[in-house]
Amino acid sequence: METTAIRRAGPSDVGALSELVRAAYAGYVDRIGGEPAPMRADYSALVAAGSVWVAERAGVVVGLVVLEARPDHLLLDNIAVDRAAQATGIGRSLLAFADDHARQRGLPEIRLYTNEAMTENLDYYPRNGYVETHRATENGYRRVFFVKRL
Repeated sequence: METTAIRRAGPSDVGALSELVRAAYAGYVDRIGGEPAPMRADYSALVAAGSVWVAERAGVVVGLVVLEARPDHLLLDNIAVDRAAQATGIGRSLLAFADDHARQRGLPEIRLYTNEAMTENLDYYPRNGYVETHRATENGYRRVFFVKRL
């Protein structure tokens, strides 16, 4: 198994981040009826804010996670893995990184949401310790909200 390194994203990563997200979420466009929110994000601004970390294998960006520290929790705003590298443990590595990131900041839980139409995620997050808290329509998206207490 290849080694995955996780590091904070820099300005030179923005193009790769945008391409990775577009490819990773492309299969959901028809299901949702439009582009998922991560495809519309401003990765230049997120990188400048220090909110993005990348997973690399052999020097190639194969995943990303967007994390925002809040007063009482860590928001996992986006996680994406290159389609060719899915099911290789990168997602689990990024989730473990988020856990460590929250603990280092003394935050007791991680919150995230996914689109209701991304049915794979509705099974994936509970397998990784997340519990569904509620569902709601937000910004035109039907979202499912999860929490993981650390």
